[in-house]
Amino acid sequence: MKRWTLIFRALANINRLKIIKILSDGGKMNVGDIAESLNISFKATSNHLAMLRNLDVLEFQGSAGHVFYSLNPQMPKDFRRILANVFK
Repeated sequence: MKRWTLIFRALANINRLKIIKILSDGGKMNVGDIAESLNISFKATSNHLAMLRNLDVLEFQGSAGHVFYSLNPQMPKDFRRILANVFK
């Protein structure tokens, strides 16, 4: 039950949904580029990314002093099913 609460909490924020949508093309973006795309602060973006990362929705990789985020291809099936319905 606790996992579902976390999942629905993560999906209850429009910016987190936008992050998933932005990264759904298979690309990688750093925090600054995502923040700029959403027109929100760097700190707020980092917080959203951390929540999605903790749910294994996103993966990250450091390169040249930046951290790049992408959708996790091994994302939990429960989350993947929900996203498939959200982004129909």
